[in-house]
Amino acid sequence: MYSPAKAKTQSYENVGLESSVMSANPHQLITLLFDGAINALLRAKILIEQGDSPNHIAEKGSAISKSIGIIDNGLRASLNPEVDGELADNLDSLYGYMTDRLVQANLKNDVKSIEEVIKLLTNIADAWKEIDPNAPKS
Repeated sequence: MYSPAKAKTQSYENVGLESSVMSANPHQLITLLFDGAINALLRAKILIEQGDSPNHIAEKGSAISKSIGIIDNGLRASLNPEVDGELADNLDSLYGYMTDRLVQANLKNDVKSIEEVIKLLTNIADAWKEIDPNAPKS
């Protein structure tokens, strides 16, 4: 069901996100990708927990697909094996594992798989934030 208030809120959020992306450095862009993937999964988890209404099923699928897209087309695509070698290879394998888990989570409404991927993404995101080259040095 269309809601004018929801549409305005979504429009406002899109402008805020666009502004963040436009002013972000490459390190911050990866942080935004992590945040986007995690937020989409949190939404999917809530929708699964709310039940199997047709709207929830469609929205859950969309949220999981969004997260898979961010993982594959953002995080995974940003890896550079020529520079990062084994680390990039390991992350590539882990991102592939996450994608597989999310496909199964979508098919089976498996909250545990979503929680597992959220935990994995959060751990990597936290480590990524620790190595921010633009962070003030103490």
